[in-house]
Amino acid sequence: MPTIDDFEALALRSGTVLRAEPNEAARHPSIKLWIDFGELGELQSSAKITDRYTSADLIGRQVVAVTGFEPMRIAGFRSDVLVLGAMEDGQVVLLNIDDPVPPGSVIA
Repeated sequence: MPTIDDFEALALRSGTVLRAEPNEAARHPSIKLWIDFGELGELQSSAKITDRYTSADLIGRQVVAVTGFEPMRIAGFRSDVLVLGAMEDGQVVLLNIDDPVPPGSVIA
């Protein structure tokens, strides 16, 4: 069972999508994202969000992500963060930030 120490090792941060393109090698349709997290730098994610979003929809969009994971490989692509969303009818609806915040802002 995870502890509070496990949770505190991770951080929820805002990021701004700089680049997005289909992850055509993935088993499930997904999009490769390059995200600016301010002082954390540019991190990557492969997100299964193609039911609601295209790559073009995501450029410049602010997202909420969990940082602090060990990077994973998804179809040969390094994924550093987990972009968060709510599930609706089996589709991911990305979490939304009401007003622009600096990339890398801590989510409280």
